[in-house]
Amino acid sequence: MKVVHVAAGIIVRDQQVFLSKRSSQQHQGDKWEFPGGKVESGESALEALTRELKEEVNLEVLNAQAFYQLEFDYGDKVVQLDFYLVDRFAGCGEGLEGQQTAWVNIKDLANYTFPAANQVIVELLMAQFA
Repeated sequence: MKVVHVAAGIIVRDQQVFLSKRSSQQHQGDKWEFPGGKVESGESALEALTRELKEEVNLEVLNAQAFYQLEFDYGDKVVQLDFYLVDRFAGCGEGLEGQQTAWVNIKDLANYTFPAANQVIVELLMAQFA
């Protein structure tokens, strides 16, 4: 089975985290996620994250550090996820591809539906920041 390598950004400011909602046509559609995207050939995960955040949500990464890595088997595909904590950035975040976005208080993350692979991140954030 093909493994899809994805970089995702946990973008934080003032006890809030930036989320975007997957379109209904996407894998795990209509669920909230930490924005990011596929790592292209020859690209590091951090380079992919920086590119994807600029393309998808108009945020420029100024500082990011590795937060958590995991591999998750959805049955129809396996995703390898590299999560980065982005604590310095330029821009306010907007859905450049028409996706819904929101700044959410970290203690309220349990009220949002995420892809199963993101659940461990939600729990870690709520424990660490709330």
